[in-house]
Amino acid sequence: MGIMFQAFYWDCPALEFREHNWWAEVKNRIPSLQQAGFTALWLPPANKAASWTSMGYDPYDYYDLGEFDQKGGVPTWFGAKADLLDLIQTAHANGLQVYADMVFNHNSGADGQERNPIDGGMRWTRFTPRSNKFPRDWACFHPSRYEQWDKETFGDMPDLCHRNPNVYTDLLLYAQWLLETIGFDGFRYDMVKGYGGWMVRSIQELRAQHGTTTFKPYGVGECWDSDRTIGEWLDEANAWSDNPVGAFDFPLRYRLRDLCDSYGFSLRQLAEPGVLLWDRPREAVTFVENHDVVRNDPVVNDKLLAYAFILTHEGYPCVFWQDYFNWNLAQVGTRNGIAALVEAHEQYAGGPTRILYVDDNLYIMQREGLGTQPGLVFVLNNSGAWNGASVQTKWTNRHFAPQAWSGHDNAEPLDQWTDDSGWANFWAPPRGYVVYAPR
Repeated sequence: MGIMFQAFYWDCPALEFREHNWWAEVKNRIPSLQQAGFTALWLPPANKAASWTSMGYDPYDYYDLGEFDQKGGVPTWFGAKADLLDLIQTAHANGLQVYADMVFNHNSGADGQERNPIDGGMRWTRFTPRSNKFPRDWACFHPSRYEQWDKETFGDMPDLCHRNPNVYTDLLLYAQWLLETIGFDGFRYDMVKGYGGWMVRSIQELRAQHGTTTFKPYGVGECWDSDRTIGEWLDEANAWSDNPVGAFDFPLRYRLRDLCDSYGFSLRQLAEPGVLLWDRPREAVTFVENHDVVRNDPVVNDKLLAYAFILTHEGYPCVFWQDYFNWNLAQVGTRNGIAALVEAHEQYAGGPTRILYVDDNLYIMQREGLGTQPGLVFVLNNSGAWNGASVQTKWTNRHFAPQAWSGHDNAEPLDQWTDDSGWANFWAPPRGYVVYAPR
């Protein structure tokens, strides 16, 4: 399915000294990301927010992508509209898709207060954006004459009412504009617990065009909750849909955090249901960090163990900017980092997953191969010494070579050969992993 790259982190324009120039920074990284094997970029919210220096999760003018002088200046914190268009064009020229971050549960930065006649309360709900598109007043928000409530709110920001026909229509038109005029290929839906899944389904069912080519947008929802709640949301959002949306696998992320940071973690937990990866792999977007979790609950130790897991298993893996660029986990040019795992994913990680062996400290699985991806054997070791086991694979009389590995001993693992029944010994270094590929 490819590999997504989250091309931002919280306050990245300021921390990287690229205020109002982040789009240009991302564009400059595209050739190296394409060469590494990434296939899609997830960008931060591109619209003008309540502040000129905002990450965009407090949207004000949806159609101002950095061309109108409002909220402190013309460009967004990430740059001018022309820079965004240049980034998207460059990504497409390099074969990468680009996903927009859609934030439409709530708004912020209103131009005036209004009295809502339903409850008599005064709220900041009058929006008169300079783009002159999608103006809003009290009728666009809750309390609403169209529904009593729509699940969760976000702080005290005005909560959009999606059942208002004007709001619903304007959001569909906005999504179509992002796809067809701006050139995005899909969406990451922010805070999906705050509105009905039918709203996402309506956008997913759009048939957009890039030139003369008709396509269906990709979609992934941020449902930050348990496996059960995420599954219920997916059932609602994908009911009768011919273009299903996926979801970030938060339950798996927290298991991977415990793998890396909790002493005595049993690898048996990685094989248990209760995560999208095992329960609904086609809808799972797997990740280790994102712009939210890394600020209050980061993975601290041996993070490559987690990346090795998501980049060898099923699902749609997403790699985080700071891990790859800032914290030196890419290790480009070696076999010991994310870059080598990305290469192994794209070349070998096809087909269904079958666990061959698991105990508290050793986990061995195979991907059985599909199409041009012949499959692989993955070994994860949670003990303090080299560890391995003899397992029976699907391959007989086959040579296996290590493609990616890391651990507390980075000595290169040895090649292995299966016998005429498919049996072979596969090993991994202490607190480490090895990806073996058939030759």
